Amino acid sequence: MRDLVIDSHQHFWKYNSEKHSWIDDEMAIIRKDFLPEELKTVYQENKVDGCVAVQADQTLQETDFLINLASENSFIKGVVGWVDFRADDIDEVLEHYSQFPVVKGFRHVVQVEADHNFLLRPNFLKGISKLEKYGYTYDILVFPHQLGAVLEFVKKFPNIKFVIDHIAKPYIKDGFYDGWAVLMIEIGKCPNVYCKISGMITEADYKTWDYNQLEPYMQLVLNAFGANRVMFGSDWPVCLVAGNYARVKEIITTFISKLSTQEQAAIMGNNTANFYNL
Repeated sequence: MRDLVIDSHQHFWKYNSEKHSWIDDEMAIIRKDFLPEELKTVYQENKVDGCVAVQADQTLQETDFLINLASENSFIKGVVGWVDFRADDIDEVLEHYSQFPVVKGFRHVVQVEADHNFLLRPNFLKGISKLEKYGYTYDILVFPHQLGAVLEFVKKFPNIKFVIDHIAKPYIKDGFYDGWAVLMIEIGKCPNVYCKISGMITEADYKTWDYNQLEPYMQLVLNAFGANRVMFGSDWPVCLVAGNYARVKEIITTFISKLSTQEQAAIMGNNTANFYNL
């Protein structure tokens, strides 16, 4: 029997030009609805057993939308929703979501915040501190210039499990590596921080990327976090801008083929199951 393959990172949406304004002209191919029925077929074709659905809009309605989809589709094993951690009623909001076991954690789109130190704002930190009480995880979505703040941030909460989305979006297209690598190594020393190997092909040139260009980034992440704190993620449907599901999965399976079968199983599903308590 093969080990379970769990996609640690994908999105659903009913396309709305205002809500999804981040989908620019270069990404026009994903200006449409993406719902579980379509992904289910993709998963059957690619031997993927389940997924974690991650927020793509910063509203409580988005969190409720994902909970609803999960209740109707058993392959959605967990939900990473959105809440406003700066809100005065954050405790009540988290208390409310604790009645839905499928909600595993939360995310804020920090990459769009103009303040490099957004994660370190007192009101945000106060909200994040409440996660421990409920056993929730937190997905860190940032650009490389925000990694200094990430390092300070994760050190403040040694009992909360964090995961860095999309290897912190290094500018692969421009060959940006060294500054990103130094900070990722430091962050990897924190045992409560994991990393998703996802979202790489959309940080490279959509049309001309190749495996050799991505490998050094994956190798650094593996060295920094180890095989037990790295997870496979597709970033479907965003990945369709620069490839397809099969290619994204193949990048990871090719890269980890040199590892032991146990380590491969960890990266392709077991780490995600453990991290999110699926």
